[in-house]
Amino acid sequence: MSIEDEKFMEMALRLARRGISSVEPNPAVGAIIIKANQIIGRGWHRKFGGPHAEINALEDCRTLGVRPYGATMYVTLEPCSHQGKTGPCTEAIISAGIAKVFVAMIDPSEHANGRGIEQLRKAGIEVHTGICETKAKLLNAPFVKFTTTGKCWVALKWAQSIDGKVAWADGIDDRRWISNEHSRRDAHKLRRRVQAILVGINTVIADDPLLTPRPDKGKKPARIVMDSFLRIPLDCQLISTVDKSRIIIYTSQQSLWKSPRVAQELTDKGVELLAYPETHGRSNLHFLLAELSDRGISQLLVEGGPTILTSFLKENLADEIVVYIAPKILGSQSSIGITRPMDELSQAVGLHNVVIERFGDDICFRGLTAKAMDEISSSPEDGFEIDIVSEPVNE
Repeated sequence: MSIEDEKFMEMALRLARRGISSVEPNPAVGAIIIKANQIIGRGWHRKFGGPHAEINALEDCRTLGVRPYGATMYVTLEPCSHQGKTGPCTEAIISAGIAKVFVAMIDPSEHANGRGIEQLRKAGIEVHTGICETKAKLLNAPFVKFTTTGKCWVALKWAQSIDGKVAWADGIDDRRWISNEHSRRDAHKLRRRVQAILVGINTVIADDPLLTPRPDKGKKPARIVMDSFLRIPLDCQLISTVDKSRIIIYTSQQSLWKSPRVAQELTDKGVELLAYPETHGRSNLHFLLAELSDRGISQLLVEGGPTILTSFLKENLADEIVVYIAPKILGSQSSIGITRPMDELSQAVGLHNVVIERFGDDICFRGLTAKAMDEISSSPEDGFEIDIVSEPVNE
């Protein structure tokens, strides 16, 4: 494998990123087709249930009027060989007469795991694997974790001022947002990536949020409220929109016993009540994540307040952290700070594969925890990989 091969795979990875927030829970995949050292086809998986990257790249060849016979394909994930929502990509590659395929990473899914590569080789196609493998795994880290461990990916997200404040004081001119519109647009893109969004009951009582991605592009993640004592207002926006997407209230078994009428009203409205056993403590997060994983939720976004966020960090359950920092110093005009609850952390939390983005005047830091890096078989000891993006990313 040459520098040229790596260059073409990097291009395929950049294409794959375009599918993030549209293809989940499927992985984001990109493909490039090269003939006579010229790109004759490009493709990426554009949306869940749609054609895969390889199919789109082959279609691009047809659009350009170029035959891919004898060409080389670079694809970021092993081509599928099974019939799912779409047909097997391996059959399309073989039929097109592709001569050589470079694959960044093997698909760890039970229905794949080398079968696609084996089928291509049996058809006489030369296949090479492992080029840009770590980058490919990082790109689809949530997919890799859920596929290999059965555990959902946990992303923590919050917006704060420079002095670490996450909310205006009550009664301050109706000021609700700390981050700007560009940051909030990116946060909604993050919501569309996941299958569930979690907040604490205090957030629901204070803000009455909908917790839906906007604009609505078909993604309807479940909405989860940590509410140990069933304090959720029955007239809040979450309850009134339960028909739009799933609502799960995570509460204690004792509260179900003490408040059977409230529990019945919530159930009658279509709310799912998930109770943790008393032996697991006041609000056991391990129990919650196991239940969500069993329900097929591969990515969870935690948008709770400082206490909820800190609880996930204290139990070493976070895989990804996304922080939007607004160029404001709120001082006494803020009622809630992020730093005091996090003073309870006994160990520092380092971030790896760090990306820094600018959204207007806001700065966004996002990175993976050491735990996440271990789970996708990457090495945090390599140090920080920082990518700086100076302009807002268009959707």
